[in-house]
Amino acid sequence: MRKLTCLAAALIIGAVSLSPLKASSHREAPLISQDPLADNTDVYAFVSPERPDRVVLAANFIPLEFPSSGPNYWKFDDNVLYEIMIDNTGDAVEDITYQFRFNTQVVNPNTFLYNTGQVTSITDPDLNVRQFFTLTEVRGPRRTGTRTVIAQGLHVMPAHVGLNSMPNYLRDLGSGVHVLSTDGIRAFAGPRDDSFFVDLGAVFDLLQLRTLNGLTGSAVDGLGNYNVHTIAVEVPKSRLTRTGGAPASASDPNATIGVWSTASRPATTTRTAAGATSTGDFVQVSRLGMPLVNEVVIPIGVKDTFNGLEPTGDGAALSFVTNPMVPPLLEALFGLRTPPTPRNDLVTIFLTGIPGLNQIGTSPRPSEMIRLNMAVPPSNSPSRLGLLGGDNAGFPNGRRPADDVVDIELRALAGGTPFTPAFNVSPNNALGDGVDRNDAAFLTTFPFIAPPHPGNEVGGPRVNSNPGSTNLIPGGSVP
Repeated sequence: MRKLTCLAAALIIGAVSLSPLKASSHREAPLISQDPLADNTDVYAFVSPERPDRVVLAANFIPLEFPSSGPNYWKFDDNVLYEIMIDNTGDAVEDITYQFRFNTQVVNPNTFLYNTGQVTSITDPDLNVRQFFTLTEVRGPRRTGTRTVIAQGLHVMPAHVGLNSMPNYLRDLGSGVHVLSTDGIRAFAGPRDDSFFVDLGAVFDLLQLRTLNGLTGSAVDGLGNYNVHTIAVEVPKSRLTRTGGAPASASDPNATIGVWSTASRPATTTRTAAGATSTGDFVQVSRLGMPLVNEVVIPIGVKDTFNGLEPTGDGAALSFVTNPMVPPLLEALFGLRTPPTPRNDLVTIFLTGIPGLNQIGTSPRPSEMIRLNMAVPPSNSPSRLGLLGGDNAGFPNGRRPADDVVDIELRALAGGTPFTPAFNVSPNNALGDGVDRNDAAFLTTFPFIAPPHPGNEVGGPRVNSNPGSTNLIPGGSVP
């Protein structure tokens, strides 16, 4: 027993040093952890339940935004190129790209305030710091293809400063959704609730899944009450296929697309006392498709390299997928039996797509991206476990905000899926971190991700401001 404990500790320490899990892609690599405005945290791709002839593509950036982080509230970086890419041929090269560029305007530079009074509309003169964005569609490779500016000068939703500054954030400021073209493309950019949910504390505490050890209390959503910044587009299916027509059925070879997102910075930044200037070609600094791959699959020594790779280079990471580090931890810590290597089942799930469901073509290039069969209709009774819950419209066929990717991927790593039937037994096929849903309810309309938490309402009890009083005021603001 002593030897097993020591082995488990050694394995955990090695895994934590190699795979610093920080939610879905929050601070997952050394360099990007120092550049939060370019840090891509989550990517979503799903058929819209609101308008089933369209697909929603969304990407979150800027991890762990504490809502009251003023006076310089979190915002998109004007020097970063934020992109969502689509591959519709299976060659791991983008065929369509949606690019978001931002511009910040300060109305009154002679005050420290984000807002100089109560803000009751998106054009209120008391909103002192404003951002606008341009949305561009690129057909072909993202740097050399045909570029079309779909719209520009679109307002970004501001930070939700607090209930005094913005007493009716949604009603007064609007949804932030822009309708952009004759075929109904819609776009959104702005702060949102962090839509990823995970028991972060247990993961960092030597991978102690509270659902298995029974010793450390109930699971806690470590990202509850934090915000991120979201870019999102809703696009007709026909605009995303290689033929320009909507797929006829789920078996249509035209039906599946691959989706990933990146952030890129100009190659050179020069800083002076007066500020900073950026020049040169864009260099990719962050990348995300399938959740958790760069966190628990890619070793720390190549995480930064992975963030800069195009999907065409992902063959170099194949050995990390076929021989992953998490299953030996599950064996040492909890006595689970997991499938032997090479883990070709994980290659199918993460790198090539599932034949008959969301594989693009018959011999796709192995690459890390979300694959979505656009002809699978939205589920009338969605399961948080997606495909493992009998819901073909859920992860890993695309990814919806409510899909519990932590539980799904834990079970996949343990072999608790139909791809490895000998290991598709309890507890392998029942693993989970105990956090089964987000801290905020998702919207039923575009952009679907929940509105941001306000700066003076970050969850939990509030302490009465009267000195000497110990009264707790649950919920609302301090009187």
